[in-house]
Amino acid sequence: MGKTIAVVNQKGGVGKTTTAVNLTAALHSLGKKVLLCDFDPQANATSGLGLNKRKLKHSVYDVVVNGVDIKEAIASTDFGDVLPATADLAGAAVELITMPEPHKQLKNALDQVKNDYDLIFIDSPPSLEMLTLNGLAAADGILVPVQCEYYALEGLTDLMNTLRMVKKRINPNLEIFGVALTMFDGRTNFSTQVAQEVRRHFPGKVYANAVPRNVRLAEAPSHGLPVMAYDKHSKGAHAYKAMAEEIIKGLGG
Repeated sequence: MGKTIAVVNQKGGVGKTTTAVNLTAALHSLGKKVLLCDFDPQANATSGLGLNKRKLKHSVYDVVVNGVDIKEAIASTDFGDVLPATADLAGAAVELITMPEPHKQLKNALDQVKNDYDLIFIDSPPSLEMLTLNGLAAADGILVPVQCEYYALEGLTDLMNTLRMVKKRINPNLEIFGVALTMFDGRTNFSTQVAQEVRRHFPGKVYANAVPRNVRLAEAPSHGLPVMAYDKHSKGAHAYKAMAEEIIKGLGG
C-alpha cells in the first residue's frame, strides 16, 4: 500500500501547488506510480499537469459529493495520474457538512485506489476548513513547503497547532512526512538563516535540496507543464528531481 501525503501550509504563496505538481512529475519520471489529488477549488494543480478544467468528464467534487466512482474521475497524463478539481469544489465544504463523517469523504474515496499507487499527493487549500480537514484525515503524513522569506516561521506555529488538533480528534496517525524549503536565494544571508531556523525546528525532516527562486519554474504553469517538461535543465527542475530522489530514498527505494 502506498502513502498518502497532504501538501499543506495555512500560509498562501509558499509554493504548495508548485511542489505538489513538480514532485508528482519528478517521481513519475523516476518510475513511481503517483496520483495527484487536486483538492483546492482554484484547481491550479489540475491545469499545472496539462488538463483542461473545462473539458473534464468528472472531478473530485463529483467523487466526494455525488458519489461518482473515483476510478472514473482519475485522468492519466504524461506526468502522473490526476484526480482533478474544478471551481465546483468551492461549494463542497457546505455540502460535505450534511454528510455523515464529513471530514472522511476524501479518505473514503482515496482508500479505494491507495493500493494502486506508491504515493498519493493531496494539494490542499491554504486555509483550515472542511476541504483541508478532509485532506488531513485522508493522509498518512504532511509535506510542508516553507518559503525562505520573512514571516515564514510565523505560519508554521499555526500549522503545528492544527496538526496537533487533527491528531487528537481526527487522525492519530498523522505525522510530518517532510519539509520542503522553497524560494531559496543562496545569494542572501537571510535565506540561509531561515533555512537554518526551519531545520532547527524540524530536525531530520527538512529536505537537503532547497528549491531556488527560478524564472522557468514560475513560467511552467502558464504552459500547463511541470518544470521538468518545460525546461529540464533549469535549476527548478534539478531541485525537484533531487527532492524526489530524497523521498524515494526515505521510503526505502
